[in-house]
Amino acid sequence: PPAHSRNDWIGPPDKHSNLRPVIFYVPPKESPLERRLREARQEAQACDQRFWARHNRAFRQEKEEFIYSRLKAKGLEMRDETGQKATLSAEEMADFYKDFLSKNFRKHMRYNRDWYKRNFTITFLMGQVALARALRWLRWKKKNI
Repeated sequence: PPAHSRNDWIGPPDKHSNLRPVIFYVPPKESPLERRLREARQEAQACDQRFWARHNRAFRQEKEEFIYSRLKAKGLEMRDETGQKATLSAEEMADFYKDFLSKNFRKHMRYNRDWYKRNFTITFLMGQVALARALRWLRWKKKNI
C-alpha cells in the first residue's frame, strides 16, 4: 500500500488457502489497546491462512487419489485417447465429498471452535477500542469548549 494510506489493504486470493490476505494499517500513534486488536486480527488471519492452505492441499491430493483409484478400478487412464482429463460422475464425486467431510469433521469442529474464540476476542477488543476512542473524543471536546 502507498505510504499515505490510512486503511487496511486487501490482496488477491492466496493460491493455497483461497483467502484474501489483509495488510493492516498501523496508525502512527497506535495505543497499546489498538496494537493488541491489530495483532489479534493478524494472528486470526495467519491461523485461517494456515488451516485453509493445509485443508485445501489435503482436499486436492485426496480428490486426485480418489479419482485415480476409481478410474483404475474401471480400467481407465487419467487421460482419455484425446488427451482430455478423465472425469467421474457427479454421484461418484458425491461419495468422495461425503467421505472427505466425514473424515475431517472433528478437524472442522476444532477450527470452528477456535475461530469463534478468536473472533469473540477481536469483537471484545473492538468494543474496548471504540469506547476508548469515544472517551478520548469526549475529553477533547470538553477541553475545547
